[in-house]
Amino acid sequence: MDKLVKSIAESGFFRAFVLDATKTVQTAQDKHHTLSSSTVALGRALIANLILASNQKGESKVTLKIIGNSSFGHIISVASNKGEVKGYIQNTGVDIKKTATGEVLVGPFMGQGHFISIVDYGIGNPYTSTTPLISGEIGEDLAYYLTESEQTPSAVGLNVLLDDKDQVKVAGGFMLQVLPGASEEEIARYEKRVQDMPALSQLLQEENPTQAILAALYGEESYKILAEEPLSFHCDCSRERFEAALLTLPKADLQAMKDEDHGAEITCQFCGTPYTFTESDLEDLIHDQA
Repeated sequence: MDKLVKSIAESGFFRAFVLDATKTVQTAQDKHHTLSSSTVALGRALIANLILASNQKGESKVTLKIIGNSSFGHIISVASNKGEVKGYIQNTGVDIKKTATGEVLVGPFMGQGHFISIVDYGIGNPYTSTTPLISGEIGEDLAYYLTESEQTPSAVGLNVLLDDKDQVKVAGGFMLQVLPGASEEEIARYEKRVQDMPALSQLLQEENPTQAILAALYGEESYKILAEEPLSFHCDCSRERFEAALLTLPKADLQAMKDEDHGAEITCQFCGTPYTFTESDLEDLIHDQA
C-alpha cells in the first residue's frame, strides 16, 4: 500500500516527509497511457502535490499547475490532505532517453514557465502562490517553491523509475525541511547526508522504502514518526458533474449536439473516464433548461 510518513528529529529542528507512491503513479500511467518521459514528469508532479497537500489543515485541496512552454505542455494535479491525488499531462507522448545510459529525460522538455500552487480551504478565496520553473525537473522546482514562497529551506527528492518495458517500477520521494532554531553545524550535517545518500531509485526498491529513506536522511540521529497516511490516485468525477456542466451551455449548443452529433461523449481529463450522453439524454437536458 502506498503511504506517506511524517517525521521530526528529536531535536525539533528538522522534519521529513517520505513517500512510497508506486501504485499511485502506476495507476496514473495506466489511465493516461503515457510514454516514458511523460510518465516520469506526471509521476513527479503527483508526488510533489501529495507533499504540498499533506502539509495543509482541514478539508483543504491543493491544485498544482506546472506550466511549461515546451514538449510536455501543462501538468495539472489536484491533491487532498487525505492522500488522494489526480492529474494529467497535456502531451502524453514524450518518450526521450539518453542513448548511452537509457536515462529518461524530463527537465529539457518542460521549458520556461511557472510552478503554481493553489490552496483551497473550502471557505472561498483560494490562496495562490507562483514561482518560476528553475530546471523543469520538478523536485528542484518544488524545493525552490518551498524555500521562496513558504520561507522554509527544503531539500526535495522525487523519483519515478521505469522497468525495461517503460512501465512504472517504483515511485516516491522525500521532503526534508529546516525548522527555526537549527544551528549551522546541524544544517551542515543534514546537507552532507542528503548529498551522500544512495540514489533515491535504489532506496525505493528496498523492502521497506520509506524506512530506508528515513534512515538515509537522519543517519544516527533520533527521530519520531508523527503519522503514516495512505496514498492513492483518486478521481472524483461523475456523470452528474458533467450533466451539470452541459446544463450551463446555451440551449442552441445542446440542440446542435443532439441534431448534428446525435449525442455527446465527454472524457474526464484527470482519469480518462468517458461519459456518454445519448440524444434522449440531451433532449432531457434541453427540457430541463426550459
